[in-house]
Amino acid sequence: MRSFLKFFLASFVALIIFSILFLLLLVGWIGGLTRSQKPETGAKAVLMLDLSQEYRERMQQNPLGNFSSDQYDVPGIYDLIRLVAYAKQDTAIKGIYVKCDGNPNGFASSEEIRNALIDFKRSGKFIFAYGDVIPQKAFYVGSVADKIYCNPKGGVEWKGLASVMPFLKGALDKLEIEPQIFYAGKFKSATEPLREIKMTDANRLQTTELLNDLYNRMIYKIASARSLDTGVLRKCVNESLIRFPSDAARFRFVDGLKYDDQVRNEIKGLLRLGANDKINFISAGKYAEAVRTNFKRSGNDHIALIYAEGDITGGKNDELEIGGEAYRNLIRRVRMDKDVKALVLRINSGGGSALISENLWRELTITRKEKPVVISFGDVAASGAYYLSCNADSIFAEPNTITGSIGVFTVLPNMQKFFKNKLGVTFDGVKTAPDADMMSITKPLTEMQRRFVQSEIDGIYNDFKTRVSEGRNKSMEFVDSIGQGRVWSGERAIQLGLVDRLGGLQEAIDCAARMAKTTDYRLKEYPEPKNIFDLLFGNYRRSAQTKMMKEELGEEEFQVFQSLKKLKAMIGTTQARIPVEINPE
Repeated sequence: MRSFLKFFLASFVALIIFSILFLLLLVGWIGGLTRSQKPETGAKAVLMLDLSQEYRERMQQNPLGNFSSDQYDVPGIYDLIRLVAYAKQDTAIKGIYVKCDGNPNGFASSEEIRNALIDFKRSGKFIFAYGDVIPQKAFYVGSVADKIYCNPKGGVEWKGLASVMPFLKGALDKLEIEPQIFYAGKFKSATEPLREIKMTDANRLQTTELLNDLYNRMIYKIASARSLDTGVLRKCVNESLIRFPSDAARFRFVDGLKYDDQVRNEIKGLLRLGANDKINFISAGKYAEAVRTNFKRSGNDHIALIYAEGDITGGKNDELEIGGEAYRNLIRRVRMDKDVKALVLRINSGGGSALISENLWRELTITRKEKPVVISFGDVAASGAYYLSCNADSIFAEPNTITGSIGVFTVLPNMQKFFKNKLGVTFDGVKTAPDADMMSITKPLTEMQRRFVQSEIDGIYNDFKTRVSEGRNKSMEFVDSIGQGRVWSGERAIQLGLVDRLGGLQEAIDCAARMAKTTDYRLKEYPEPKNIFDLLFGNYRRSAQTKMMKEELGEEEFQVFQSLKKLKAMIGTTQARIPVEINPE
């Protein structure tokens, strides 16, 4: 009887799950039929660009998109650039409204959006920007607008840039956990949180120089866009002169202090609408759905565009992860596709596994023998991301891309005292060889084992330098002098020969087309969009978890948690990765 009940309950649960899945599939299919009708752009439309939205490399699919007529996917950064370019010649779009209440996007992504808006202005159409409180990176983008306003009770953030790292050595000392650290490169600061209580002089030097590069460009570009003096902008930072909205207006950071309804009334005037008429604002997601493939190039030849974003890891893949197996297969697939005339790899990654980086370097090197390979760097393309890219035909970066960091490390924690003194746990066992338990966290490494691990790290670092030396046609001595784990801005990277051109993804694609000697082409973009079940039960669940944790912990505490999570992933594997957190604000 008990077996019958167990079988019955199992079958009943399976039937319920099947019914739910079938219902979701049916609703999604019906919703898909409903969404087969493109939304209307309408007359006198104004494209609304919300900078507080994070625009990743790939489109963020909305799992509710098939179930609702007002839910849209979030365009990828390159989709957004193409949409703005299409809107430039679209007679239905009369202007752009930039919402400047935040900007979680990196400096290079912000640069690409900013450049797209500058190009849009050549159409003669208007760009208005507005925010209640406008953060620096949002102001950097919005400063190109014809008019930029802030709330009379809000303001403009203008404080300079800073980068803060959490240091865990003191906590590890109290817990009696010894992080046995091995690294190559005096600037390789990813392990500093485990071995120091503050920044080393080398890390302070590289971070200061990097922040100054980003800061100086931001000052220069804003000054140029707003017809301001760079000296005044620096003085406003150094003396904290922009404290109130009136200060922002007095120093001409903004064109005036207005509420949102007042800005909209001004836009109505440009559109010749009545006071009670509603502005036809259209979001980037809705506009992408409305024009669908119109904003994408069409042609007979194919150029493959592979988006690679996140940590470089083993395994198949995740939305914000460069899975070694998945991407190796993607590159092979592109190489064997005779219709594909060139490959463009768009990478936005701080690195990860050195071995996976080597494997992907190998696949790209083989592909380069058969067709052009061009790399486009996003916000960051450093360490392992630079490793796999260094042998491409051409590398593009934005001036404020973070790149370089040629160096490697590994961490092997010794938790023997922690277990014994804090938990009262001891370990004992047998082994058939002296080093059979070498990777155990329950005992310290012997001096000979330490030399063995450091020798392995030095060997991988030498391989890294060799790949860069051969790929960039530089001497090993020169590569070592600019390596040592040091990060550079894209502006300095081009001077050092680490990259070939300054420019965004579109410039990289144009270069690939020239190398492939084709003007009649379309893009084949990878990885392909996920199906509805992957969205509902995979990425949506992860994004919900992330959102909940941010709400519970707060933004700063969540970043610390993410840093700790990354540190945990480093344990026991050789890493080619930039410092845990370079996120200037």
